[in-house]
Amino acid sequence: MRVLAALLALWAAPAAAVICEDLSFEDHSLTACTVNAGEDLRLFHTNANGDVLGSFGAVEDYADGALRFAMNAGMYHDDRAPVGLFLADGVETQRLITSDGPGNFGLLPNGVFCFGNGTARVIESLTYQANPPACRFATQSGPMLVIDGELHPRFIPNGSSQFIRNGVGTADDHSRAVFVISNDPINFHTFGRFFRDVLGLRQALYFDGKVSRLYAPELGRADIGFQLGPIVGVVE
Repeated sequence: MRVLAALLALWAAPAAAVICEDLSFEDHSLTACTVNAGEDLRLFHTNANGDVLGSFGAVEDYADGALRFAMNAGMYHDDRAPVGLFLADGVETQRLITSDGPGNFGLLPNGVFCFGNGTARVIESLTYQANPPACRFATQSGPMLVIDGELHPRFIPNGSSQFIRNGVGTADDHSRAVFVISNDPINFHTFGRFFRDVLGLRQALYFDGKVSRLYAPELGRADIGFQLGPIVGVVE
């Protein structure tokens, strides 16, 4: 009941740009931040000179307004270039990758977080490729956590691989995105079930693990650590 009450509160105040809440699920602590699709949600990677921003502080300095929320938003190479599709303000700087491969990104199916113009969607990559929607911003990552209400087929209930993880899920009507980070190590199966069974989201995408970071000033939180690649944030 505590989780249900917290979720009702999480979604009940549309006046706020972002609503973040600490929740618990099966002895795990997680933080969920809900963003209505009509907010000024953007992807950040480089500044006007092409230099990688890499941190929440650099994003806030670069943005033309107050940063109300931010999170790392997709896997990246050693030079912090996006691994898969990256589209910011309508400009594509990395193409969609649909082949399988090593690592979590290549654990197909993977997916795309596509948003802008008042909508937000998580879409499986081959579905995106077959009929690309109009995205102002898009970032590709993997694996998918939840696909049409089903967990990724490769997830193991008692999987031993546990890390701090983060990801995003979207509502069926594309009206909101919920960004989640675990506050203690968690496996893929449990993380996916949190999106599906607690948040009630039928589409969810993994962003990353170990490097996962959150900026949530309403919680007094500004995680530091690794230099990041793509970053998603709300500007107010």
